[in-house]
Amino acid sequence: MAQSPVLLDTIDLVFLGTIGLGTIAWFTRHQIAERLWGSKSSDGKNAANGHAVGAPSAKKERNFVKVMQEQGRRVIFFYGSQTGTAEDYASRLAKECSQKYGVSAMTADIEMYDLTFLDTVPEDFLVFFVMATYGEGEPTDNAVDFWELLEEEEPEFSEQSAENKPLTNLRYVVFGLGNKTYEHYNAVGRKVDARLTSLGAKRIGERGEGDDDGSLEEDFLAWQEEMWPAFCEALGVDENSAHEGSRQPTYAVEELDPSTVDMDDVYLGELADKPKEGSRVIYDAKRPYIAPFTSRDLFTDTNRHCLHIEFDVSDSNLTYQTGDHLAIWPTNNEVEVNRLATILGLAEKLDTPINVKAIDPAASKKYPFPVPATYRAILRHYLDICAPVSRQSLMSFVEYAPTNESKDYLRRLAKDKDEYRLKVGEAVRNLGEVLELVCGSSVQPGCFSAVPFDLIVESISRLQPRYYSISSSSKENPKQISVTAVTLSYNPDPTPERTVYGVNTNYLWQLHTAAHPGHHDAMNYPEYDLSGPRNVLHGAKLPVHIRRSQFKLPRNPTVPVIMIGPGTGVAPFRGFVRERALQKKEGKPVGRTLLFFGCRNSANDFLYADEWPELFETLGEGSRIVTAFSRETPQKIYVQHRLQENGKDVWELLQRGGYIYVCGDAKNMARDVQQTFINFAIEFGGLSDDKAHEFIKNLRNTGRYQEDVWS
Repeated sequence: MAQSPVLLDTIDLVFLGTIGLGTIAWFTRHQIAERLWGSKSSDGKNAANGHAVGAPSAKKERNFVKVMQEQGRRVIFFYGSQTGTAEDYASRLAKECSQKYGVSAMTADIEMYDLTFLDTVPEDFLVFFVMATYGEGEPTDNAVDFWELLEEEEPEFSEQSAENKPLTNLRYVVFGLGNKTYEHYNAVGRKVDARLTSLGAKRIGERGEGDDDGSLEEDFLAWQEEMWPAFCEALGVDENSAHEGSRQPTYAVEELDPSTVDMDDVYLGELADKPKEGSRVIYDAKRPYIAPFTSRDLFTDTNRHCLHIEFDVSDSNLTYQTGDHLAIWPTNNEVEVNRLATILGLAEKLDTPINVKAIDPAASKKYPFPVPATYRAILRHYLDICAPVSRQSLMSFVEYAPTNESKDYLRRLAKDKDEYRLKVGEAVRNLGEVLELVCGSSVQPGCFSAVPFDLIVESISRLQPRYYSISSSSKENPKQISVTAVTLSYNPDPTPERTVYGVNTNYLWQLHTAAHPGHHDAMNYPEYDLSGPRNVLHGAKLPVHIRRSQFKLPRNPTVPVIMIGPGTGVAPFRGFVRERALQKKEGKPVGRTLLFFGCRNSANDFLYADEWPELFETLGEGSRIVTAFSRETPQKIYVQHRLQENGKDVWELLQRGGYIYVCGDAKNMARDVQQTFINFAIEFGGLSDDKAHEFIKNLRNTGRYQEDVWS
């Protein structure tokens, strides 16, 4: 017994020592990471962002200030991008900065550099942050490290100053990309702006904000009208001396002789480089896994289709949690590939390999996609050729138009935003269609053959994966991942004679019909290459990866949950319900589970109608599904109406700590559902309107009101 105090002292010392070592590790985490793993620029990163065969993976300098000084750059454009739009905007700003205003600039993926060096930026430099907000006010995947730095109570910068305002040297500009239908509109851009200011930095000009639910492009262009004068004043540039000049290419394009190139080294649409023999392959966003899948159509007796697709990831390292998202990499349809190739005069040499490389040695990506690649692979797999072309980029094509009439038409589309809105934006015309449109009746193959291909690469963003809420439970099926996807096609109001097809969902439908020959309908779908590069997708396979989500069930399964998910918004709730039913079967106590689901007709589009009865019978104890079939009643009934009808029951669940989950349309449904809950707080909780709004806000802040919505 006499030795007990000594033993206690030893434990205390070990405990305190552990805390001390942990503290040291935290403050030196960036240096430790550098020594252990080097920079983040791994082979996989190069592969996804574009690389050349045989390109060495040299360690990349993480101090962006040092890079800027060595290369004589006064301005850097950081981007936080999920779909490529913020990256595109940063590139366009940097090009205008250099070419129009004569100030040397560079673009940078924000995760490629160590932002703790912000405190060493010289006062005559300028840092731009072009930041997209993803999900519910979250940073994009590549901006997480920067976000975590800013969220620290006292961020540690490179010189570890004790000052409260360590960034007094920093001058910065912010443009945020968001969507007003979301609760946390442009939260990342606003947070970056506010936090930098609180740390002593000075913003130049007004913070810009773009709304993807309105006109993101027009917001971006309008912001620049005020931003560039402020930019010129800050850097001492004479705005009047700014010059348009001739276009300076961003990329160098070199056609290769097929007879002198080993075609095994040419990319035909592969998303990553070939793994080294004997190396362990890690599948992620930079190297998607080619997953086999099965599919079935959930709709009956209709020309609309909704696919339930199950992917087998057993032979990969991919893991997921219920509520995560699955990314599926699409392929452009052959109609649009041939349309653009034909008008550019490339139809006869689609299989010619080319090299594409950034001219600027400091470019954030030396290669925009894997190279060397064929024209066909680039148009089919690497560029988003089906997306509407931006108004700003159209001006670059004017000089290459074949006639004065087509030149005038292009110039009008580029300068008149109303004309652009009607003919391109609302009509959803891609570059190939716009070039055909301006040629009019004189359109013929090769009309725009004078267009250099580097302009095509510069004007069209990289084709991005499409994300789907996972509709399976990781506890029930850890290596089987399912998604639920409706095929999308519509006729734009300005051009009702034209059909616009969703890039990925129609690709998925064509894959489904190839595996189920009897499932064709009367629709005239575009053709797709279904076998993939070098037949790698033959036998029903697709490239996929996992994206983590904060949309998660409560850790305690006894907590009641209220789920609202009309249409394919029910997808994650299938996973939630199946998981809770599994827990109940395992003998665990499970709280009440309410699901509000809506669709048009119970006979045609009631998703997973065959599964719900058994699942809710297993859950029992008041758990149930409440349905709203909008086309089966004289007045349309939606989920928010059914929610209102069950208001007292729902409010009681909230009083018992219940969680709310909403998935689906952000613009109307999610807003109406939130208002319904506000009304509950007023009617059943006796709160004022202001207190009711505050109640819902508190639910959100504590994770008890979660949304997985889209516009």
